[in-house]
Amino acid sequence: MKVRPSVAIIENNHLLLMRYEYGNSQVYNLPGGNTDPGETLVSTLERELREELGVEIEVGPMLLSGEVILPQQKTDVLHCVFIAQVIGGIPILNPSETSALEIKWIPLSAINQLEMYPNVGAELQDVLFQNQLGKYVGKINQKWH
Repeated sequence: MKVRPSVAIIENNHLLLMRYEYGNSQVYNLPGGNTDPGETLVSTLERELREELGVEIEVGPMLLSGEVILPQQKTDVLHCVFIAQVIGGIPILNPSETSALEIKWIPLSAINQLEMYPNVGAELQDVLFQNQLGKYVGKINQKWH
C-alpha cells in the first residue's frame, strides 16, 4: 500500500484546493504528493508545497486518514490529511511541477459537494466542525485516482 500525505490549509473559512480536469469533470485535490525514498510524511508535504505552490508550510496534527482500494490496479493508497498553515510565500501554481489548472479557495461549507482527491469533503467537514482530529474514515469512495 502506498501512502500519500496531503494538507488542509484553511484561511477565512476557505480551504485551499488545486483544480484539475479529467475528461468533462473537475476534480479538486488537496495539496500533497507521493513520498520519495527516505522521506517522512511531513518532509514530503514541505517539499511538495514548496515545489508545486512556492510556499513554506508548518504541518500540524493529522486530521484524518483513509484508504482508496484499487484491486484492479493492484495499488492501494492510504491517504493521511494533515492541517497546515502557510508560513512563507503566497500560493501560486508552478506548471513545471503540477498539471493542476488553478488553485481555488473553496468555502468549507461547500467542500462536501465537490469531486475531490482524496474524496473526503464530507469527512473533512465533520473533523473540522466537530473537532475530531485523527479520525480514521476507512475506505474512501474514490471515483478519480
